[in-house]
Amino acid sequence: MILGALETGGTKFVCATGDENGVISDRAVIPTTSPEETLEAVKKFFSGKRIEALGIGSFGPLCLDKSSPDYGHITSTPKPGWSNTDIVSPFEKALGCPVRLDTDVNAAALGEAVFGHASGSAAGKTGSDNLLYVTIGTGIGVGVYIDGHLLHGAMHAESGHIFVARHPDDRYEGKCPFHKDCFEGLASGPAIEGRFGIRGELIPFNAPGSENASFTGTEKAWDIEAYYIAQACVNYTLCYSPKVIVLGGGVMNHPELFPMIRSYYKRFMNNYVKNPYTENPDSYIVPATLSGDQGILGCLCLAKSALTE
Repeated sequence: MILGALETGGTKFVCATGDENGVISDRAVIPTTSPEETLEAVKKFFSGKRIEALGIGSFGPLCLDKSSPDYGHITSTPKPGWSNTDIVSPFEKALGCPVRLDTDVNAAALGEAVFGHASGSAAGKTGSDNLLYVTIGTGIGVGVYIDGHLLHGAMHAESGHIFVARHPDDRYEGKCPFHKDCFEGLASGPAIEGRFGIRGELIPFNAPGSENASFTGTEKAWDIEAYYIAQACVNYTLCYSPKVIVLGGGVMNHPELFPMIRSYYKRFMNNYVKNPYTENPDSYIVPATLSGDQGILGCLCLAKSALTE
């Protein structure tokens, strides 16, 4: 089976071919420019590769309602020039194969579910059909995989924009252009930079009050970050009841964050929920696997499902 995968992003489109077992045979990265130029370059990549179906994981917001005339369109995105762009029918016509579209974070959740944590690689797990994938970087997105299916409803989940209680020492107004101090507005990469005037990857990882802090005022940067992420994980536990929460994205390249998040998580849960999953945060809140390929692998899964729809 030859499948196509397309992961779209604000700076690049990743194209790949592979099979139903997650074996990637070819890959290319295309810079994100105008819709016309970028989509044409993607068509050229897949031309002649004889793919049987294409799975797309895209930035959004997206219209995923197949009964809507706007199905397959990127809708009100902040990405300049990409609002109301159709990213399904151009490929159906050019490649002559079925196409399945979902959000980039849902694709990543699916990749982790099939080939990563839920397939048994998480510590102590023997497999799971309930998983959340949270990406924390330029923005915050959440892919929800519940009872063996990606979650859809009136719209796709926008759980990066939930509201969280403020850290006692945080006076930052928030970065989200819609909500200011939602989770994304307080904990995304741009929020960290906006709060401290320096990119997160340049802020040293020091405990509050550490004499090794290199930048004045950043001593509590990671305590503040862990505080917000842990609250979000509590909310996701109570609302979605996943068996594992996977944290990825650029901000989570700091492995030192995980013990702090888990500690706050236990404090905020306060023994309210007792089950074999949540009682051990070390195996419940875990880093992403798959070396960053969870999105493209999830797109291969979407392509496979397009053949059976």
